[in-house]
Amino acid sequence: MKRFLFTFAAMLVACVVQAQLYVPGETLRYKMSYKAKLFPNTEVANVIMQTTETTLDGIPVYKVYGLGQTNKAFGWILSVRDAYTVWVDPATLRTKRFDTDVKEGDYTFKSTYIFDWYNHNVHTRWRSRNRPEQFKTMKISDQSMDAVSLYFNLRTVKDEEIKEGFAKELEMVLEDTVRYLRFRFDGREVKKIKNLGKFNTLKFRCQIATSDGFSFTDGTEFEVWISDDRNKIPLYIKSPIKVGSINAYLSSYEGLRYPLDCRVDR
Repeated sequence: MKRFLFTFAAMLVACVVQAQLYVPGETLRYKMSYKAKLFPNTEVANVIMQTTETTLDGIPVYKVYGLGQTNKAFGWILSVRDAYTVWVDPATLRTKRFDTDVKEGDYTFKSTYIFDWYNHNVHTRWRSRNRPEQFKTMKISDQSMDAVSLYFNLRTVKDEEIKEGFAKELEMVLEDTVRYLRFRFDGREVKKIKNLGKFNTLKFRCQIATSDGFSFTDGTEFEVWISDDRNKIPLYIKSPIKVGSINAYLSSYEGLRYPLDCRVDR
């Protein structure tokens, strides 16, 4: 229980950010639920994503802020407040800085990544409760991304490429290593979203490789349904865990660049 909320919140925030297309003023809200064989589908947490324009070291940037936290009714089981912030260069859409601030019960974890694209390095530092701060500089390639912005890559795929057999692998900088993630298109589907209606969606199966390299056999796998329109925002996410599954669905939105034309039950 203590770790699955962090893992899933990170995946949700990552998926949401890729759908932003860095539109200042856009806000997306999601509800997360837990379901198991002997446990009814219960909403346990909320996630909000907001994109704004600001400055970093005096330079204009896009700032994408995500916050996931448990509902008050479940705070006595495990109080979670996970925040993720990405600063992006508006001209290149490359990450300049990425921060995480994770608080789950008595567990805390903070990290900062500074991207040096000129020298293709990323400077990272991280610390958790009762442990000294650690530092590392790693080489990165043009395909390397932070753990949030890598999901933005789906927005760069042309519509005509999204067809049977489409798959793509990406590199994710995480703490002191590089992990790999694979997207695989799983077809088009009409998906019902609680309180919002039915939508035409693009479904993807996603796998995060194990920490020892490219092996996807035992890595984390989850499913994402994104809107089949120009917005391509995540509408529903499902991730199985050892007992049951964690799900998230869009509950409200504002400031979209385009109308949400994929709704089919008007």
